[in-house]
Amino acid sequence: MSDTRDTLYIAARVLLLPVLLGQAVLVRKRAISLPEPPGDRTGTIGQGPPLRLLILGDSSAAGVGVQHQGDALLGQLTAHLSTHATVTYHLHAVTGAKTSDVLAWLDTLQEGQYDVVVTALGVNDVTKAVSLGRWRRQQSGLFDRLAAQFGARKIVVSGLPPMDQFPLLPHPLRWVLGHQAARFDRHLEAIVAVRPTCVMARIDLGLDETNMSKDGFHPGPAVYAAWAEAIARIILADRELLDGTQGAP
Repeated sequence: MSDTRDTLYIAARVLLLPVLLGQAVLVRKRAISLPEPPGDRTGTIGQGPPLRLLILGDSSAAGVGVQHQGDALLGQLTAHLSTHATVTYHLHAVTGAKTSDVLAWLDTLQEGQYDVVVTALGVNDVTKAVSLGRWRRQQSGLFDRLAAQFGARKIVVSGLPPMDQFPLLPHPLRWVLGHQAARFDRHLEAIVAVRPTCVMARIDLGLDETNMSKDGFHPGPAVYAAWAEAIARIILADRELLDGTQGAP
């Protein structure tokens, strides 16, 4: 059934191409440019066994849509974890980043051992028309390198958001990008399923003007809160991550 849907989607995308290109131009013109919020991206917080955390990703990982890192994914996640562990955290995220960009960063990041790596990628791969095959290869390569190069004991992979709910996007562009994001997400889930160190993080939260940022494209505080809580539950459920001995240098 999914193959049939994908075939119809590809055909529709070709037929709609002139409309989609025109809408994409209009969206870029009217989009509000929001900055990455200020706040520490590296530090230590909390009490308890040591937990080394690395967050990698795009503008959503960087916290675009809120006023300070304390309200973004990093701040809300470390707030959850800090009551259970001494969290040493590092955030490497840039607006517009694709999976290929993060792979390039791994060559320049200071190597170290991380208990948990959180990834937030995919929206820019969709909007910048990265092919599904390339996306799959890059995501697989990313997870393999995080395990081999950074000793990641658990990789928490954020699922792609439902782009067909982004208020900024008009139809049919919203439908096309939403369908592609869903395709990418299905394949991402399959990649994660065969890697014991990887787990998907999802939130069951509809997106609209009430919980998205004012640009209609990035999360607002409520979405970041739900996302951080979902990731925190995954991490805290793995007691080996918090025993203070596994994976010590």
